[in-house]
Amino acid sequence: MVHFLHTADWQIGSRFGQFSAEEAALLGEARFEAVEKIAALATERQVQAVLVAGDVFDQQTVSDRVIRRLFGALAGYAGTWVMIPGNHDAGLAESVWTRAAALDCVPSNVHVCLKPMVVEVGDCAVLAAPLAQRHTMDDVTAVFDDMATAPGIVRVGLSHGCVAERLPEGIEATNPIAADRCARAGLDYLALGDWHGMFQIDDRTWYSGTPETDRFTNNASGMLLEVRIAAPGSVPEVTPHRSSKYTWQRWDETLAVASDVDVLAGRLASLGARDVLMLKADGGVDLAGHRALEQAIETAAARVRALRHDLSGLRFLPTDADLAALGARGGYLAGAVERLRAEQEIPAERAAATEALLLLARFQQALGARQ
Repeated sequence: MVHFLHTADWQIGSRFGQFSAEEAALLGEARFEAVEKIAALATERQVQAVLVAGDVFDQQTVSDRVIRRLFGALAGYAGTWVMIPGNHDAGLAESVWTRAAALDCVPSNVHVCLKPMVVEVGDCAVLAAPLAQRHTMDDVTAVFDDMATAPGIVRVGLSHGCVAERLPEGIEATNPIAADRCARAGLDYLALGDWHGMFQIDDRTWYSGTPETDRFTNNASGMLLEVRIAAPGSVPEVTPHRSSKYTWQRWDETLAVASDVDVLAGRLASLGARDVLMLKADGGVDLAGHRALEQAIETAAARVRALRHDLSGLRFLPTDADLAALGARGGYLAGAVERLRAEQEIPAERAAATEALLLLARFQQALGARQ
């Protein structure tokens, strides 16, 4: 029985530029915690090895401290680690990997494969095909076809790239991998990285995805895979494990009536400290609805790990009462309000026109309060 964990795309050192510095720091810290969880699970499950299919680091320029911290996070598992470079941390002549070697911080139980090679772990042969550059049009796994291993041993491939015409549309076409590589090379399992969600190509070919979710996509991310192979030729038994600390969600909402705002506010109130949310809203609301939505967003933002929102598609549709408050039943102000309402129907002008109407409403409200 061969028993190992398959993980990939740790992206250590990711900057999370769309978030505030505080939020980015906490999201980055969660990636180290994910590695510690992997080490703990490997020890708990008594696996023979942990296979890391590329993009251990998010970029070549991470600091020395980040490199040391990453290898320190492996301490919870004393067994064999096998790592390869991916496209973000490709095995260049000068790379994050050569810096790690110079720092002398790579533990002796960690095999960093900077070139195609076979790493034997008990009765399992790990065939490694790393990326030596960020992008290539060659299938680096073709070397597996000619890699010899001892008779009666389980053959496991480890690589990073795109299985041609099998991943969802939009995935990069560089770093291609043949969909039938297992059959061609006589592999019992092919452990892949690059796609950030867990994805099964066939019985023997899997993407583990990133262990800590990092994107607003519904792609089964935040997982790692526990793999058992009874004997050479046996179909692998693959067990997913959730490892992500944070749950990333994207909500695209259309608001039409007051109750829509109430429902959305209730959903926002249900979020907690482990949620990361991107909210995009369109449709139309009156002044009370817009204020209620803003309040719900501000309250949720103080409670969740991170919240980004886009209300640029949401129109302000003033009621008669709103117009009365604006003093817009006649005269110059009425004309200005009508022009802004018309501009809200133009997609390119909608956000600015809506903001102008809301500012006008707030100004009039503040003015009325002082009178």
